[in-house]
Amino acid sequence: MRIVTCRKNDQDQLSILIDDRIYACSDIDPSLPIHMADLLQGGNQAMDCLKHYHDALRQGVITRPYFLVQDSQLIAPVPHPTSVRDAYAFRQHVATSRRNRGLDMIPEFDEFPVFYFSNHQAIQGPGPIQCMPLHLEQLDFELEVAIVINKTGINIPASQADEYIAGYMIMNDFSARKLQMEEMKLSLGPAKGKDFATAIGPWLVTKDELESYKIDPTANHIGDKYNLEMICRVNGRQVSAGNFSAMHWTFAEIIERASYGVRLFPGDVIGSGTVGTGCFLELNGTGRIENPTHQDQWLQPGDEIELEVTGLGKLANSIVLHHQ
Repeated sequence: MRIVTCRKNDQDQLSILIDDRIYACSDIDPSLPIHMADLLQGGNQAMDCLKHYHDALRQGVITRPYFLVQDSQLIAPVPHPTSVRDAYAFRQHVATSRRNRGLDMIPEFDEFPVFYFSNHQAIQGPGPIQCMPLHLEQLDFELEVAIVINKTGINIPASQADEYIAGYMIMNDFSARKLQMEEMKLSLGPAKGKDFATAIGPWLVTKDELESYKIDPTANHIGDKYNLEMICRVNGRQVSAGNFSAMHWTFAEIIERASYGVRLFPGDVIGSGTVGTGCFLELNGTGRIENPTHQDQWLQPGDEIELEVTGLGKLANSIVLHHQ
């Protein structure tokens, strides 16, 4: 099931997407939730109810009014997360980024998954990303996958953690690298370099849709794993390619770590971190090592960024200068 949030008449509408048709939950049945937050609060029972109507519509058992996806304004499928954590789970990205800075691979990477908190009030969906002038100094994309939680839990073991995942979506963790590098010298992690925009979408994909891509977890790891190609294009040119299966830490293991002594709530979003080659920071560093005449590339106003992940769709954004 692919679940979207649409903007219509200045109102957010929880809807489901079937092929190219969007059905608003309010038009399917008045008893259904009309906001993503309410659907997630309802847990598996609410998801199963929505799936019942989804299957009935797909099979033609019932009919309801719909509108076409190309005529719709999609926003972030989870427009108001209760929190946003972003992990650091792809070994290739970590190792290459450290090598490019003249650093050895950090051994703690293999001991536990790590994450930081981002700004859950700066969530964007498809469409323009407004940036201030300082953001445009070395503005970067980050090619990621994210999950959202739909069960409350604390001290969740990895063996049970996948049961807390409502679905998957693409994430672009936009990063102002010059700001980020300056502030991280103070050893408190990213702040203004990361807090202005994180894009997710274009829809939330439930786990049943990804079953055919499921693979066995890596040895000595626990949790669901999927073979999903991940690609980034900037202005139509491919700049990055990786695979979701390359995650060293699974989302189940990240949830176990995140919930240690801390309660997770429906609506909490967790990102995977950047896939290998999944940002200009890594690509530029490698380029300078391999070619002394390499010209760094960063995102500029007017650029079109498209992240594509097998089974999860395409998340398209553009860069615009913020008009105060």
